This record gives sequence, C-alpha cells and structure tokens, in this order.
Amino acid sequence: MTASKSARASNARAAARTGAAGNAAAARNGAGTSTAVRNGSGARNGSGARNGSGVSTAANGSTAGRARANATRAETAGRVGRGGGRAQAVQDETAATGPSLWLQLLTFVLAIAGLGVSTYLTIAHFTQSTLAGCSETAGLVDCTKVTTSAQSYVFGIPVAVLGMAFYVFVVAVMSPWAWQAERREIHLARIAAMIAGVGFVIYLLYAELFIIGNICLYCTSVHVITFVIFALTMFAVAAWGMRPGARFRRSPEPTE
Repeated sequence: MTASKSARASNARAAARTGAAGNAAAARNGAGTSTAVRNGSGARNGSGARNGSGVSTAANGSTAGRARANATRAETAGRVGRGGGRAQAVQDETAATGPSLWLQLLTFVLAIAGLGVSTYLTIAHFTQSTLAGCSETAGLVDCTKVTTSAQSYVFGIPVAVLGMAFYVFVVAVMSPWAWQAERREIHLARIAAMIAGVGFVIYLLYAELFIIGNICLYCTSVHVITFVIFALTMFAVAAWGMRPGARFRRSPEPTE
C-alpha cells in the first residue's frame, strides 16, 4: 500500500518534470518561430523597400530620359524651324525681285521698236510713199505689193493701223512699272495681248508667203519683234508666275 502510493507519487513528479520540460521546449520553439517570422517579415519588408527604391529610381530615370528626349526634339524642331524660316526668307527675297531687270528693259525697248516700225508703216500707208530701203524687186521682197494688197486690210482697217494700236498697248504693259504692278489684271492683259499678237502675226505670214507671194522687210521686222516679246513674256510667266509684280513686296523677316 505504501509502496504503491510512493510509486504513484514518483510517477506524478516524473510526469510533472516531463510536462515542464515540454512546455519550456515549446516556449523556446515558439520564440524562435516568432523571431524567425519577425526576421523573415523584416527581410521581406527590407527586400520590398529595396525593390520599391529600385522601381522608383528606374521610374525617375525613365522620366528624366523622356524629358531629355523631348527637350532634344524641341531643340531640333526649333533649329529646323529657324532654318526653314531663313530658307523661306531667302526664297521670298529672291522671288521679291520679280522678273529680272534685263527682261523688263528688253521687252520695253522691243515694244518701243515695234511701235516705231508700226507707226512708220502707218504713215507710209496713208501717204502712199515708198518704204525706205525696201524698193520693188523681182524677188521675194516687195514691200509695196504687200502693203497695198487686199490682205493689208482686216475688217476694213489697215493692218499698219492695227499694228500701231497694238504696240501702243504693248509699250504700256511691257514697261517696268507694269511689270512691277501688283494687279493681276495687268499681267493677264499682257499675256492675252501677246497670244493674240502672235496669232495675228502667223496669219500675216501665211498671207505674205502663200497668198501674196512676197514679204515686206518692215512687216517681217515687226513679226520678229512680236515673237521675241511673246517668248520673253511666256518665260516670265514660267519663272515668276501669273502675277510677278505681287512678289515685289518684301516678306517679313523670320523671328528666332
């Protein structure tokens, strides 16, 4: 009986010691786990912080790179814009001169010469005088036969008179003031007059060569002058446009 009680007491003390040891071990294990969790969490948080810092740094670098790229493009566009403005200014300045002065003066002088010859032919027609240096010959040249033929009249008006009136107008539209005019109508009138003049000259050449059978040196000189002025006028249209006088106004200088 006593031995049984003593054995039970010994077993109880042994179980108590075993339980205490187990609790202590569990406590130590829990603390370690907690520490590990805390350390792991800290490590993860630290890693996240480092990752966040890296992302932020990369984002800042990307934004700075885009800003530099935009600034470079803006600067390049500015240079291109300034270069284009200067090129346009040079082009406008070149175009602002309009037809060359030599062309203006040459067409004006030729028009005056054509007017002079036409006026002389008109005077000879009404005075029935012989044209100087163009006497009657048996060859192709016969001024009198040409100027007194039926073809020397158009709608009852002497061709010489029509030629003089035509060249009065041509002198006006071929003057440097007319070339520099800004009104489009003046330049269109010049073009229309020269087209009509060349058409009429072609008819007169046909009449002289195929109907009359003779030519007049004075008439031929007027025909040549008309053809030359027509060619110069068409050249001016091709080079400076339909309204070259409008380009005499200087364009404003480009701003930087």
